[in-house]
Order: sequence, then C-alpha cells, then structure tokens
Amino acid sequence: MTAHTLALLEPQGLPLPEGLPEALPQHVGQAGQAQPLPALREDLMLFPAADNRDGSPAWMIHDPVVNRFYRIGWLEFEMLSRWQDSGAALLAQLHAETPMAADAQSLAALLQFLEQNFLLRAATPQASTRLASLAESRSRRDLRWLLHHYLYIRIPLVRPDRWLAAALPYVSFIYTRAFAVLMLVLTVAGLVLASRQWDEFLVSFQDSFTPSGVLAYMAALACVKIMHELGHAFTATRYGVRVAHMGLALVVMFPMLYTDTSESWKLTDHRKRLAIVAAGMTTEIGIAALSTLCWSLVDDGVLRSAFFFLATTSWVLSLAINASPFMRFDGYFVLSDLLDIPNLHMRCFAYGRRFLRNHLLGWNEPRPEVLPQRTERFLTVFAFVVWLYRLTVFAGIAVGVYLYFFKALGIFLFCVEISWFILLPIYSELRIWWRRRGEIALRRRLVVLGLLLAAGAFVFVPLHHGVHAPGWIRAGSTQSLYAPFPARVSHIHPAGPVHAGEVLLTLESPDTRAKRAQAEAAGATIWSQLQRADALEQGTAQRGLLGSRLRQEQAEAQGAAQEVERLELVAPFSGTLTDLDPLVHEGVWVDTRQELGMLVSGHSWYAEAFVDQDGLQHVRIGDPARVYVPDSFEPLPARVVEIDSARTVTLPNPMLDAAHGGSIRVSTADNKHEVEHALYRVRMRLESAPGSWRAESAKIVIEGGRYSLGAHWLRALAGALIRQSGF
Repeated sequence: MTAHTLALLEPQGLPLPEGLPEALPQHVGQAGQAQPLPALREDLMLFPAADNRDGSPAWMIHDPVVNRFYRIGWLEFEMLSRWQDSGAALLAQLHAETPMAADAQSLAALLQFLEQNFLLRAATPQASTRLASLAESRSRRDLRWLLHHYLYIRIPLVRPDRWLAAALPYVSFIYTRAFAVLMLVLTVAGLVLASRQWDEFLVSFQDSFTPSGVLAYMAALACVKIMHELGHAFTATRYGVRVAHMGLALVVMFPMLYTDTSESWKLTDHRKRLAIVAAGMTTEIGIAALSTLCWSLVDDGVLRSAFFFLATTSWVLSLAINASPFMRFDGYFVLSDLLDIPNLHMRCFAYGRRFLRNHLLGWNEPRPEVLPQRTERFLTVFAFVVWLYRLTVFAGIAVGVYLYFFKALGIFLFCVEISWFILLPIYSELRIWWRRRGEIALRRRLVVLGLLLAAGAFVFVPLHHGVHAPGWIRAGSTQSLYAPFPARVSHIHPAGPVHAGEVLLTLESPDTRAKRAQAEAAGATIWSQLQRADALEQGTAQRGLLGSRLRQEQAEAQGAAQEVERLELVAPFSGTLTDLDPLVHEGVWVDTRQELGMLVSGHSWYAEAFVDQDGLQHVRIGDPARVYVPDSFEPLPARVVEIDSARTVTLPNPMLDAAHGGSIRVSTADNKHEVEHALYRVRMRLESAPGSWRAESAKIVIEGGRYSLGAHWLRALAGALIRQSGF
C-alpha cells in the first residue's frame, strides 16, 4: 500500500495556514480480524476519481459535514464496498471475489484512517466519549487556541451558488477562443508600449510609496482580489462544481479573500481542476495587461494613476505571489495538477526527510511511495527549494509582524513566528534523530560532528567576510569642456592623447570680435584726437575728457580680447580627450549648458564605495578591495585611502541613483534628492587602470577586518533589544 492510497486532499481555493499539522495517518497498527467492524457514516458519498499514476483506479470519499475529500485506492474501495460485521469475514470475501492480496495490516490502516478523520459512525460509548473530548478541546480557549486563531482565521461571508449560476451566461464570452486571442494581442501591445516608457514607469513605482500611494495600492488590491476570486468561482460553476462559500481569511492577521472550490475534486479530469485553479491568476494577468495598456495611452492625471496602481498590483500578485509553487497558493495547486500529484508539499517533504536521513545519518529509510525515479528526484530537490524559500518568507513575516504591532506585542509575535514556523519543524526532526541515535554509525556521527564544528567555526571564528557596497570608478583628474558663452565651433582637436597647453576646441563669436574691433577702432580715433589736442595746446579739460574716453575704449577692447582668448579651450593637464559630442562639428553653434567633451587624466584612477554603518566598522585605511565593473570578468584591485566620517547626503553622480539604473535609493521628498539610508563614502585608489576612459558604476568588495558572524549577530540582537526595551 503506497503512502498516498489513503490521503486527505488539500481543499483548493483556501489559503491554508503553513506549518499547521495535517490530518493524515502516520502509524499502522494491527486490527483483530475477529472483532466487529464499526459502521460507516451514512452521509458519506463516494465518487470515481482520476486513475493513479500507476494506472490503478481511485475513488473519492466526500465528507459533506466539513466538505473534505479523501482519496482512496482500489484495495480500499473493494474493502469499503464489502464492509462486513467482522474483519475476518471481509478479508475472506475479498480473497474469494477479487485478486487483491489484502491482509490484516491493510485493514488496520484503513480503520485507522477512517477513525482519525471521523468517517465512522459514533455507535459506541468510546466513540461518543472521543467526540465529546474533541468538542471540549475545540471549545477550550487556551494559549494553543489563541495561537491557532492568530495564525489562521476563516470567516465565511456568502454562499454564492445561485447568483453565480444566474450570472454565468453574461460572462461566458471570456471563455471563448476569440476573447483569449484578443487578450493576448492587448497584452503584447501594452507591454511593448510600456517598455518604451520603462524609465517613467519605474520612477512612478518608486514615487508611489507615500501614504496616499499605500491607500491607493490597498484599494487596487481589494479590487483585484475580488476579481481574482470571481474568476475561481465562475470557472468552477462553469464546470458544474458547487462553490460552497466565499469569505475572508486572516492569515497571520493579514486579510485575504478566499473561494471554497474544494468540490473540484469531484472532477475526474485534472485539466478542469487546473483551469479552476489557474482562473484567478489568469484574471489578474488580464487586469494587469489591460491596465498597462491604458496607462501607456492616457494622459497624466487621476485616471492614469489608477491604471498604474491596478497594473503594478496585478503583476506583482500574479507573478511574485500567486504563481509561486512554494506556498499553498494558486501556483502550488497549478503545479500539483500539472504533475497530477495531489498533496505535493507533504509528499515531497517525505522524500526530503528520507534524503537527509539516508545521506547524512546513514539510515536505510524506505521509499515513502513507489514513483518513477525521475519523479522521486524532482520531489527531493523540490523539497529543499521549498524549505529554503519558506525559511526566507517566514523570517520576513516575523519581521513584518514585529514592525506592524506595538513593541511588546510585536516582540511576542516575532518570537511566535520564529518558534512555530522555523524552530518547531527543525526541533521535531532533530528529536527523531535523537530518539534513533543508536542507528547512526560511528563514522556518520563523526561526519555530523565535523559539519557542526565547521559551521560553528564559520559562525564564531573571526574571518574575512568582506564588505559589499555599490559605488563607481572615476579618473583622478577630469575636466568637462563647456563653451564660456554661446559661440560657433571653428576647430576641434581629434579624440585621443593630448598634452598640457594644447588647444582642444576653438570657438568664435562674431559679436565678440566685432565688439573688440569696434573698441580698438574707437580707441585709435580717440588717440588721434588726443595727439592733435596736445599739438594745438588745447585746454586741460579737453585733454582729460579724451584721456578718460581712451581708457574706457581700451578697457572694452581688452575685455573683448580676453573673451576671445576664452574661446580657446586649452588642456590644463596631459591626458586623453574623450566623449566628444558627435553632433558638434565645425560651424555648429553651442551654448553654455552643452557638454562638448571630457579630458581625462589616466595617471590615477579612484573608486568610491558607499558603505552602510554596519560595514563601515570593519573598514580601515589600507584595506585591499576588489572593484567589479560592467562587461569585465576580472576585478580591478584597489586599496582604501580615505573614509568619510559624515554620511553621504547627495550622490556625486546621477548614475548611482536607483531612478537612473543605480542601486542607491534617493528620496525626492520636498525636492531635496537626498540619500535615503545612512551611507558613508569610502575612497580607494585603483592599482591598475580600467579598460574604459569613462566613469562607470561598480560593485565593490572591501576585504575589511576579521570578524565573526556570531558576534556580529549578537551585537545586532543586543542593539535591537536595547532600542526596543523602552516599552
């Protein structure tokens, strides 16, 4: 009997709480064949299901009280269809009428499954006592009840079967091929148009994180989620599946709409179940596509902002959350139906635990079920990916609830999240290892001990972990070339090496030359008049007036000559002339705001990294560093020469701004354009010149001093406790 022959199927459409125990049999005991078999509940319903992966037939048991479905195999179906007063009679009839090799252990497994899931009629005092104790435990309001309801609360709101059936004819056009082709064309058109305004789209996304933007996102989220759930509901109704109810679920106090489409397990075609599960994501992608197209077409205003919020909310929900198969959302059920593997997570976790126990501890754990070797390898790898993903997500949720609530409650909920979702599963597995430690060979114990010691050394022994930071590289001396005033280009030095004092660009200004010529001519005329006045011995007042006018004209001529000299742009140092504007050539007029080129000195190059406060404490002057520039596989060696003591307020180059493709976020509040987080500039001298002469963004790794990760984490934890101890 395989592990999935008796299985509680996960209800589709419900956001199940992660980490809660699943009602599945874990142990198989022995049933006395002579003992009378308990009666089955009369309200249970049996439906044929899709065949198992090995081709054997399967059936579904539907419990209408809790609306749950249980998948059983051929052997269990034959036993249930011949349910007798005693186990011996049932097994005897089964052996006589079928080729099934049933035994007492198979019957015991079926009995345990039926009992654990309350599928037997409570006809004995023991069964009634068990039900009473269960009801009492569920009605008890203790810490465990509070914890469970904090993690997951489901509130049914409506039973929409009638109005879904009535409204289905009005929305049936969305299931046609023509509508699908139209949506595909509109999606491609919207993405193409948005890609042409990609920079504007990204800037709008970054600027939307304001109080009003958050409210707009919440409104867009509500609209999108309502359409998402209606997509599930209408598709289920189209395939004849009853939608039991729709409502609100609180998962870690976060509200989420849900649609109960559990009865889709009645469908024998898994492609129809796949269509029901994927309907929500398909609806969101359609909303995102139409909103993206409308955002690209309408003018700036309230309507364009509304389309922007709908587009971003839908794309993020569809691609980043719902499409993920690592949590029990739509993407998980889609993958499960595509592979035709119900209870995918539970089954892959069994393979993951088997892999750890066999390869790490040297045990010989049996295969959880008989599957093709390729499928078993996939389930094993998938288990480790899911565990790593959930570790990250649950840690993020813990930090989120810590920040969301007030300090005392936030710290308590943070501890609950870490304990329940991360530490408790690890502790449960380690407890099994400890209980069965006698089965671990000595060599394996030494290997495990060595791994633990290596991990401890990595955490607690001071090592060079490196300080990673964004930055840029630039030449030690650079000079941008600008026209001193509007002028016309008369000569351009070709790009390449130049020496100090060489003329790089020659400009001319007809007005300035005319002004100089006019001043020189006027000065010559006044000089002639002054000489005649001296010869004729005219009055002192006349000669003084001519002298004053002469000095004025000479000053104007000298100023005009200086302006003409400024039109010759001379190299102040030796270097390389580069980045010449290709639109600038002889005879073209240029203004003072147009950069004509750049003179770069290749004698020294520097890199500037922007390090956060935690990394700054490990950096010292003289530390080596590695600078990674785009389009280069080899890092450039560098060494720290200067560390700023004050935080960086403004960026030295726009290329570092996240709005321009960089990695440093700059706040645009009040038009100040200040760096959001506390970053400190660390200046380094490159030991070799880069391949390009232009400034480039870079990723920089400073070797820094040795430190232990454990001590770093403890300091961070102590700092957090000290900061938050004021409640």
